[in-house]
Amino acid sequence: EELNEPVIVSHAEVHNFYNDISFVGAAMIAAAKRATVPVCVHLDHGVTEEMIDRALEIGFTSVMIDASALPYEENIAFTKRVAAKAHALGVSVEAELGRMPNTETGEAIATSKPEDFYTDPSEALDFVQRTGVDALAISFGTAHGFYKAQPKLDFTVIERVKEAVGIPLVMHGGSGVSEEGFKKAIACGIRKINYYSYMSKAGYEAAAKTIAEGKSSYLHDVEYAAMLAMKDDVKRAMTVFTTK
Repeated sequence: EELNEPVIVSHAEVHNFYNDISFVGAAMIAAAKRATVPVCVHLDHGVTEEMIDRALEIGFTSVMIDASALPYEENIAFTKRVAAKAHALGVSVEAELGRMPNTETGEAIATSKPEDFYTDPSEALDFVQRTGVDALAISFGTAHGFYKAQPKLDFTVIERVKEAVGIPLVMHGGSGVSEEGFKKAIACGIRKINYYSYMSKAGYEAAAKTIAEGKSSYLHDVEYAAMLAMKDDVKRAMTVFTTK
Protein backbone atom coordinates (compact mmCIF):
# COMPACT_ATOMS: atom_id res chain seq x y z
CA GLU A 1 0.00 0.00 0.00
CA GLU A 2 2.88 2.41 0.74
CA LEU A 3 4.23 1.78 -2.76
CA ASN A 4 0.73 1.75 -4.30
CA GLU A 5 1.51 -1.53 -6.05
CA PRO A 6 -0.56 -4.69 -6.49
CA VAL A 7 0.87 -7.73 -4.74
CA ILE A 8 0.62 -11.52 -4.54
CA VAL A 9 0.66 -12.99 -1.02
CA SER A 10 1.44 -16.69 -0.86
CA HIS A 11 1.18 -19.62 1.49
CA ALA A 12 3.34 -22.59 0.56
CA GLU A 13 2.16 -26.10 1.33
CA VAL A 14 5.58 -26.90 2.80
CA HIS A 15 5.00 -24.18 5.40
CA ASN A 16 1.64 -25.56 6.47
CA PHE A 17 3.47 -27.33 9.31
CA TYR A 18 4.11 -23.92 10.89
CA ASN A 19 0.88 -22.12 9.99
CA ASP A 20 -2.14 -24.17 9.02
CA ILE A 21 -3.97 -22.82 5.98
CA SER A 22 -7.27 -22.71 7.86
CA PHE A 23 -5.80 -19.96 10.08
CA VAL A 24 -3.20 -18.18 7.97
CA GLY A 25 -5.36 -18.42 4.83
CA ALA A 26 -8.28 -16.71 6.52
CA ALA A 27 -5.96 -13.94 7.74
CA MET A 28 -4.50 -13.49 4.25
CA ILE A 29 -7.95 -13.17 2.68
CA ALA A 30 -9.12 -10.74 5.35
CA ALA A 31 -6.04 -8.56 4.79
CA ALA A 32 -6.54 -8.69 1.01
CA LYS A 33 -10.15 -7.56 1.31
CA ARG A 34 -9.15 -4.59 3.47
CA ALA A 35 -6.25 -3.56 1.24
CA THR A 36 -6.36 -0.42 -0.90
CA VAL A 37 -4.38 -2.14 -3.67
CA PRO A 38 -5.24 -5.29 -5.66
CA VAL A 39 -4.12 -8.44 -3.82
CA CYS A 40 -3.95 -12.00 -5.11
CA VAL A 41 -4.08 -14.69 -2.41
CA HIS A 42 -2.05 -17.60 -3.76
CA LEU A 43 -1.25 -21.18 -2.77
CA ASP A 44 2.41 -21.79 -3.57
CA HIS A 45 3.74 -25.24 -4.50
CA GLY A 46 0.54 -27.16 -3.89
CA VAL A 47 1.75 -30.72 -4.23
CA THR A 48 -1.31 -32.55 -2.89
CA GLU A 49 -4.83 -32.30 -4.17
CA GLU A 50 -6.06 -32.12 -0.58
CA MET A 51 -4.16 -28.88 0.08
CA ILE A 52 -5.27 -27.36 -3.21
CA ASP A 53 -8.88 -28.25 -2.39
CA ARG A 54 -8.51 -26.56 1.01
CA ALA A 55 -7.19 -23.39 -0.62
CA LEU A 56 -10.08 -23.35 -3.08
CA GLU A 57 -12.60 -23.89 -0.29
CA ILE A 58 -11.14 -21.08 1.84
CA GLY A 59 -11.30 -18.64 -1.06
CA PHE A 60 -7.77 -18.32 -2.46
CA THR A 61 -7.83 -16.52 -5.80
CA SER A 62 -4.91 -18.43 -7.30
CA VAL A 63 -3.30 -21.84 -6.83
CA MET A 64 -0.06 -23.40 -7.98
CA ILE A 65 -0.17 -27.08 -8.87
CA ASP A 66 3.36 -28.41 -8.49
CA ALA A 67 3.51 -31.87 -10.00
CA SER A 68 6.91 -31.23 -11.55
CA ALA A 69 8.46 -34.15 -9.65
CA LEU A 70 6.13 -36.57 -11.44
CA PRO A 71 6.77 -38.09 -14.88
CA TYR A 72 5.65 -35.78 -17.67
CA GLU A 73 2.35 -37.49 -18.51
CA GLU A 74 1.43 -37.80 -14.83
CA ASN A 75 2.20 -34.12 -14.34
CA ILE A 76 -0.16 -33.28 -17.20
CA ALA A 77 -2.95 -35.53 -15.93
CA PHE A 78 -2.80 -34.20 -12.37
CA THR A 79 -2.48 -30.57 -13.46
CA LYS A 80 -5.33 -30.82 -15.98
CA ARG A 81 -7.72 -32.38 -13.45
CA VAL A 82 -7.05 -29.88 -10.71
CA ALA A 83 -6.94 -26.91 -13.09
CA ALA A 84 -10.43 -27.74 -14.34
CA LYS A 85 -11.67 -27.76 -10.75
CA ALA A 86 -10.03 -24.39 -10.00
CA HIS A 87 -11.22 -22.76 -13.21
CA ALA A 88 -14.80 -23.77 -12.42
CA LEU A 89 -14.48 -21.55 -9.34
CA GLY A 90 -12.89 -18.66 -11.23
CA VAL A 91 -9.46 -19.33 -9.70
CA SER A 92 -6.31 -18.85 -11.77
CA VAL A 93 -3.82 -21.70 -12.03
CA GLU A 94 -0.02 -21.85 -12.12
CA ALA A 95 1.93 -25.02 -12.85
CA GLU A 96 5.63 -25.88 -13.08
CA LEU A 97 7.58 -27.51 -15.87
CA GLY A 98 11.29 -28.15 -15.72
CA ARG A 99 13.43 -29.27 -12.80
CA MET A 100 13.93 -26.66 -10.10
CA PRO A 101 16.75 -27.65 -7.72
CA ASN A 102 15.54 -27.48 -4.13
CA THR A 103 18.81 -27.25 -2.23
CA GLU A 104 19.80 -24.51 0.19
CA THR A 105 22.85 -23.60 -1.89
CA GLY A 106 21.87 -24.10 -5.51
CA GLU A 107 25.06 -26.16 -5.96
CA ALA A 108 23.15 -28.82 -7.89
CA ILE A 109 23.21 -26.51 -10.90
CA ALA A 110 26.94 -25.87 -10.59
CA THR A 111 27.75 -29.58 -10.42
CA SER A 112 25.45 -30.71 -13.24
CA LYS A 113 24.82 -29.74 -16.82
CA PRO A 114 22.61 -26.61 -16.57
CA GLU A 115 20.54 -27.66 -19.56
CA ASP A 116 19.40 -30.74 -17.63
CA PHE A 117 17.26 -28.42 -15.49
CA TYR A 118 15.88 -26.09 -18.14
CA THR A 119 12.31 -25.99 -19.38
CA ASP A 120 12.00 -27.18 -22.97
CA PRO A 121 9.94 -24.71 -25.09
CA SER A 122 8.28 -27.35 -27.29
CA GLU A 123 7.38 -29.44 -24.25
CA ALA A 124 6.06 -26.30 -22.55
CA LEU A 125 3.71 -25.61 -25.46
CA ASP A 126 2.33 -29.15 -25.33
CA PHE A 127 1.95 -28.91 -21.56
CA VAL A 128 0.09 -25.59 -21.64
CA GLN A 129 -2.22 -26.67 -24.46
CA ARG A 130 -3.17 -29.91 -22.72
CA THR A 131 -3.61 -28.52 -19.20
CA GLY A 132 -5.06 -25.06 -19.84
CA VAL A 133 -3.02 -23.40 -17.07
CA ASP A 134 -2.88 -19.60 -16.81
CA ALA A 135 0.78 -19.20 -15.82
CA LEU A 136 3.86 -21.41 -16.07
CA ALA A 137 6.80 -21.61 -13.68
CA ILE A 138 9.91 -22.39 -15.67
CA SER A 139 13.49 -23.40 -14.94
CA PHE A 140 16.29 -21.32 -16.45
CA GLY A 141 19.03 -21.41 -13.81
CA THR A 142 17.52 -20.39 -10.47
CA ALA A 143 17.16 -22.61 -7.39
CA HIS A 144 15.16 -22.50 -4.18
CA GLY A 145 16.90 -21.33 -1.01
CA PHE A 146 20.20 -19.50 -0.55
CA TYR A 147 23.01 -19.23 -3.10
CA LYS A 148 26.72 -19.48 -2.31
CA ALA A 149 27.46 -17.89 -5.67
CA GLN A 150 25.49 -15.75 -8.12
CA PRO A 151 23.30 -18.08 -10.21
CA LYS A 152 23.98 -18.41 -13.92
CA LEU A 153 20.75 -17.65 -15.73
CA ASP A 154 19.96 -18.56 -19.34
CA PHE A 155 17.64 -15.77 -20.44
CA THR A 156 17.18 -17.31 -23.89
CA VAL A 157 15.12 -20.04 -22.20
CA ILE A 158 12.66 -17.40 -21.01
CA GLU A 159 12.44 -15.84 -24.45
CA ARG A 160 11.92 -19.14 -26.25
CA VAL A 161 9.31 -20.42 -23.79
CA LYS A 162 7.48 -17.08 -23.88
CA GLU A 163 7.32 -17.22 -27.67
CA ALA A 164 6.07 -20.79 -27.56
CA VAL A 165 3.35 -20.60 -24.90
CA GLY A 166 2.10 -17.00 -24.88
CA ILE A 167 1.09 -17.00 -21.18
CA PRO A 168 2.70 -15.30 -18.15
CA LEU A 169 5.91 -16.97 -16.99
CA VAL A 170 6.95 -17.38 -13.37
CA MET A 171 10.39 -17.20 -11.78
CA HIS A 172 10.90 -19.34 -8.68
CA GLY A 173 14.05 -19.14 -6.58
CA GLY A 174 14.12 -15.37 -6.96
CA SER A 175 16.04 -14.63 -3.77
CA GLY A 176 19.74 -13.96 -4.37
CA VAL A 177 19.41 -12.95 -8.01
CA SER A 178 21.07 -9.61 -8.81
CA GLU A 179 19.03 -6.50 -9.58
CA GLU A 180 20.32 -6.67 -13.15
CA GLY A 181 19.26 -10.31 -13.35
CA PHE A 182 15.76 -9.55 -12.15
CA LYS A 183 15.29 -6.73 -14.63
CA LYS A 184 16.62 -8.75 -17.55
CA ALA A 185 14.35 -11.68 -16.64
CA ILE A 186 11.35 -9.34 -16.59
CA ALA A 187 12.37 -7.83 -19.94
CA CYS A 188 12.58 -11.34 -21.40
CA GLY A 189 9.09 -12.32 -20.26
CA ILE A 190 8.93 -13.14 -16.53
CA ARG A 191 5.69 -11.79 -15.03
CA LYS A 192 5.67 -13.24 -11.51
CA ILE A 193 8.66 -13.55 -9.20
CA ASN A 194 8.58 -15.68 -6.07
CA TYR A 195 10.54 -13.96 -3.31
CA TYR A 196 10.92 -15.39 0.18
CA SER A 197 14.29 -16.70 1.37
CA TYR A 198 16.20 -13.43 1.66
CA MET A 199 13.18 -11.63 3.11
CA SER A 200 13.00 -14.38 5.72
CA LYS A 201 16.76 -14.04 6.32
CA ALA A 202 16.32 -10.31 6.99
CA GLY A 203 13.68 -11.14 9.59
CA TYR A 204 15.88 -13.79 11.17
CA GLU A 205 18.82 -11.40 11.49
CA ALA A 206 16.65 -8.68 13.02
CA ALA A 207 15.22 -11.15 15.52
CA ALA A 208 18.70 -12.37 16.46
CA LYS A 209 19.89 -8.80 16.98
CA THR A 210 16.90 -7.96 19.17
CA ILE A 211 17.53 -11.01 21.35
CA ALA A 212 21.26 -10.26 21.59
CA GLU A 213 20.59 -6.70 22.74
CA GLY A 214 18.64 -8.08 25.70
CA LYS A 215 16.28 -5.12 25.90
CA SER A 216 13.16 -7.30 26.00
CA SER A 217 12.18 -10.81 27.00
CA TYR A 218 8.90 -10.71 25.08
CA LEU A 219 8.42 -12.73 21.91
CA HIS A 220 6.21 -10.04 20.41
CA ASP A 221 9.10 -7.56 20.45
CA VAL A 222 11.27 -10.04 18.58
CA GLU A 223 8.50 -10.75 16.06
CA TYR A 224 7.85 -7.05 15.54
CA ALA A 225 11.53 -6.36 14.80
CA ALA A 226 11.55 -9.26 12.35
CA MET A 227 8.39 -8.00 10.66
CA LEU A 228 9.82 -4.51 10.14
CA ALA A 229 13.02 -5.91 8.66
CA MET A 230 11.09 -8.20 6.31
CA LYS A 231 8.90 -5.28 5.27
CA ASP A 232 11.93 -3.16 4.37
CA ASP A 233 13.48 -6.03 2.43
CA VAL A 234 10.39 -6.81 0.41
CA LYS A 235 9.78 -3.11 -0.33
CA ARG A 236 13.27 -2.97 -1.79
CA ALA A 237 12.54 -6.04 -3.90
CA MET A 238 9.24 -4.63 -5.13
CA THR A 239 10.92 -1.41 -6.30
CA VAL A 240 13.30 -3.55 -8.37
CA PHE A 241 10.45 -5.57 -9.85
CA THR A 242 8.40 -2.50 -10.80
CA THR A 243 9.00 -1.73 -14.46
CA LYS A 244 6.92 1.41 -14.95
